[in-house]
Amino acid sequence: MGIANGIRKQAKKIAIGERHTSAWAQSLKEAAEELPPPPLHRLEKDGLDVSMAWAIIGIFGILFLAAVYLMSLILIPITLAVVVGMILGMAAEKLSKMGVPRLANAFILSSSVALVIFLLINSLADPLMTLANEGPAFAERTINRIMPYLERITWLHITPATFESGSMSIGALLENTGNVLHVVTSSLTPALVQGLIFFAALLFFLAGRVNLRKTIIMTFRTRTQRLAAIRVINAVEQVLGFYFATASLIYVGLGVVMTVIAYAGGLSAPVLWGFFAFLSSFIPYLGITLMTLAVAIAGILTHDGILIGLMPAAAFFTVHLLMENLIFPAVMGRRLEINPFVVFIAILFWTWMWGAVGAMLALPLSLIVMTVIDELLIEEKPQPQLPK
Repeated sequence: MGIANGIRKQAKKIAIGERHTSAWAQSLKEAAEELPPPPLHRLEKDGLDVSMAWAIIGIFGILFLAAVYLMSLILIPITLAVVVGMILGMAAEKLSKMGVPRLANAFILSSSVALVIFLLINSLADPLMTLANEGPAFAERTINRIMPYLERITWLHITPATFESGSMSIGALLENTGNVLHVVTSSLTPALVQGLIFFAALLFFLAGRVNLRKTIIMTFRTRTQRLAAIRVINAVEQVLGFYFATASLIYVGLGVVMTVIAYAGGLSAPVLWGFFAFLSSFIPYLGITLMTLAVAIAGILTHDGILIGLMPAAAFFTVHLLMENLIFPAVMGRRLEINPFVVFIAILFWTWMWGAVGAMLALPLSLIVMTVIDELLIEEKPQPQLPK
């Protein structure tokens, strides 16, 4: 076997031009071609080895999910900052082409995000305070309004006396309201910490965006892998930027329509309803469901007739349905279609992991995964040029 390998090495050197060819070299080359190929030693694995490998992968997967869950205080704002930074990637690129320095570019964009959030919170402060002050009276009106419908369901055994004593009394509801306010107050400090982490991470991500791209690209060794990395990063930024810029414009129109519907339907705080309609639209399926139910309950509590009370919810559901099935596909096209079942599972998973923020991050994370898979699996793609 050693002699055969030596003959092959000598023939290979002759083939690549390291030695001058001669009759002896030609005969050596022919002898190497006639030799049988070297045997391939394969390590066969039985079912137990495969099971152990999958078990190890599963253990590391569970540990990874546990770490993501336990580190939610830090990972939520950082992930949100990275997603928002990638969404603003196209705007950052345009500002860079206009000659704006990277640090000033990052400061302008992050300050704009902070300003938008501040204006939203400021505009919603009065309606939320009014809703909190009218909480006890609203609870009492709700009980008086739904009592006739609850009494018709005999198996519930609910009577007006149920709300006069016990855990469902007005006093108990007010006490629970105080507990809820305590929980909200105690959660205010972590929310402020997460907000500071978000803005700091967004600022640093936008400032070091170009260097981070170069670092990721240069981690790959071959030219083909680097080209694939450039293609994937550009595609992710374009998809996120185009999707959320277009979706924001469409959902702002939906929020304005919902504000008009709430005002015409006699619902209190119509601006608040419009904001909730805008925000819930970024959570596919689950957002529209919860929003429609909330509008329906508010309408029933506001009006005496059930049909009149359900009209605002029916109007909102119809407008949202038209936007999602006619306007949105016409503007976005079919290149951003995602399997509805995958989106639904992603929403449930990230809601379970990170709550309401996870539900909002489910769609952009799904878009990122879909874009990466699409760019890597499709072979025929325009090849970008490496930067000099």
